[in-house]
Amino acid sequence: MADKDGIKVAKDYHVNEPFANMGDFHVKGANALDWGMKKHLSRIFDPQTGKTVMFAFDHGYFMGSTSGLERLDLVIPKLAPYVDVLMATRGALRTCVPASFRNGIALRVTSGSSMLNDDLSHEVVAVDIEDAIRMNADCMAVQTFIGADGQLSSIDNLSRVINAGLKYSIPTLGVVAVGKEMERTDRFFKLATRILAEMGCQIVKTYYCDNFEEVVAACPVPLVIAGGKKLPEKEALTLAYNVIRGGAAGVDMGRNIFQSPHPVEMAQAVRKIVHEGLTDKEAYEFYSEATK
Repeated sequence: MADKDGIKVAKDYHVNEPFANMGDFHVKGANALDWGMKKHLSRIFDPQTGKTVMFAFDHGYFMGSTSGLERLDLVIPKLAPYVDVLMATRGALRTCVPASFRNGIALRVTSGSSMLNDDLSHEVVAVDIEDAIRMNADCMAVQTFIGADGQLSSIDNLSRVINAGLKYSIPTLGVVAVGKEMERTDRFFKLATRILAEMGCQIVKTYYCDNFEEVVAACPVPLVIAGGKKLPEKEALTLAYNVIRGGAAGVDMGRNIFQSPHPVEMAQAVRKIVHEGLTDKEAYEFYSEATK
């Protein structure tokens, strides 16, 4: 076992050097994966840009009815044309999302306490691999609590989902959870994202932080960055721009889309940053003109 007291903090992340094992595939760290895995990843990450706009509306699995998501059956059809991936629970997908939609699917497979509990870090695997296959999920999302009381059980959840996913060629999306008592520093995110990648996740969802380029460089799989709490539209677009400029493979703006007064136009503006290379200023100008 490695002696943690002897570990030296890495100083050079070679942030200006591209990932060395890309091969001829457009997703970081996926060059050696099988055809089935690559097919799913190609539905998540656009083959032309290598990036994704993910839209999470799985908040109801612990929050119940959420502002902006009271009527999933009305909201999702309006936003689906402008996002690449829908991230949701199986209940929301089966009841409110038409099977004719062509979006990628990130299926939430863990669950736990509700917002009525102080501790959300003790989750279980609530969806088995057979149902993920039946739903034609493109990846399975697992909440992981590094540094929290539920770390061991959440890593056990993650490992079991990864093992099942490898058996049936379905990628696993490891979601870095950040609780009230957990730090939001580059040191923490370098640790958490690297752990999830080395466990075998094909994608990691995390948060933006200082020295973000180093977090990206140190993680050998693509990072999708969560928007977090609702921000003013201009600030949210600046966040999306900084994330992509910093090397992330995509964004999941969630609340910053569905709680915007103009969610469709906001989704379009985010898409223009991620896939068309617009700056945050240009995207906000688009949003402002589109919402006049």
